[in-house]
Amino acid sequence: MYLYHFYDKRSGPFKSLTAIPKEDAFLVLENIKSERPHSLTAQRDEGYITKRRNCERIVKIEAEKKGIIMDIPSPHYMIVEFSPWLSTWFEQPGEIKIAIEEFDTRKISFTYGDSMPTFSPRVTDGKEYRKKVYTYEEILKIIDKYGLPQDWNDDGAYGPERYIEAQVWTNEPIIRYIEEVTK
Repeated sequence: MYLYHFYDKRSGPFKSLTAIPKEDAFLVLENIKSERPHSLTAQRDEGYITKRRNCERIVKIEAEKKGIIMDIPSPHYMIVEFSPWLSTWFEQPGEIKIAIEEFDTRKISFTYGDSMPTFSPRVTDGKEYRKKVYTYEEILKIIDKYGLPQDWNDDGAYGPERYIEAQVWTNEPIIRYIEEVTK
């Protein structure tokens, strides 16, 4: 298994609007809207940052209940395996691919689908993986049962799940990859 991170090469990898003060996050989003109007990130509304922070708070609480070890207060976001759709989000796309064996999997939580729709009150289809955070061992069982969303729903025709999100609660080994990309 590989975890992927997609990013805009102008910004660099592993930049998160939830890892910076809320006021700064609003400014960053406004800059993206004006400087990169064709990116999917630029299409986010004014409420996105508040919704994302709330969702991350819920994920953190649920991950703590599962015993996930958290070295950092805000996770690095990655996905399980390659997503053709997500790879098109950026005007100057870059990607980082890291084998799961490089991580301490006790420091990663997962949602089957992006965490925002997973915990959205608007998604009420009752699927068993809604409103849930998984450990590494648990997500393997869900993958065995349902497969990878990008294999059966890359276009979103069957619901909001298009990939499996991994919330990485440590800087290891990510820091090494950031350094390699920014050399």
